[in-house]
Amino acid sequence: MEGTTTRERKQALKTDAEAREIAHRLGAVMYATATTAGEFFRTLEESGLTLTQCKVLTALTPGHGEPQAAKDIAARTGASLPTVSRAVDVLVRRGLVRRDEDNDDRRIRNLTLTGDGERLARQLLAARMDGLAAFIADLSRTQRRKLSDAVDSLLEVEQVATAYCELTEDLA
Repeated sequence: MEGTTTRERKQALKTDAEAREIAHRLGAVMYATATTAGEFFRTLEESGLTLTQCKVLTALTPGHGEPQAAKDIAARTGASLPTVSRAVDVLVRRGLVRRDEDNDDRRIRNLTLTGDGERLARQLLAARMDGLAAFIADLSRTQRRKLSDAVDSLLEVEQVATAYCELTEDLA
């Protein structure tokens, strides 16, 4: 914090503490909603995919645009490139992902979902949304309204709005 005033440093610390407190409360909500993920985990288990393979599969859903390279998926999911590459190998062998040579750079392999991969990704996403809907259904009318207002406010954040659009396309 070189070059900042004492007042600016105090404000930054206050903001950091506030952000941590909000993160803690949001984490509790996320933990509570995870208890409704049973159908998602049953679907995942029945598919025979690992969680990493599931992350790669859902990162390739149509709402995310054009075919992607493994390095792009690694960056988006936070997984290492070797981990993503191993997951892709399994998904290709299972007929869920297609790997094609890039027209401009033969070193790059573009990844896209096959029809079976797209169906499974949609099934997994739908199971997770059903779990969240079950959690929300147990809220009071007032709690639902407040949650809806908070989510609407968050949709003003570009990253959240983009994710919402992608998810809406993925589930269409």
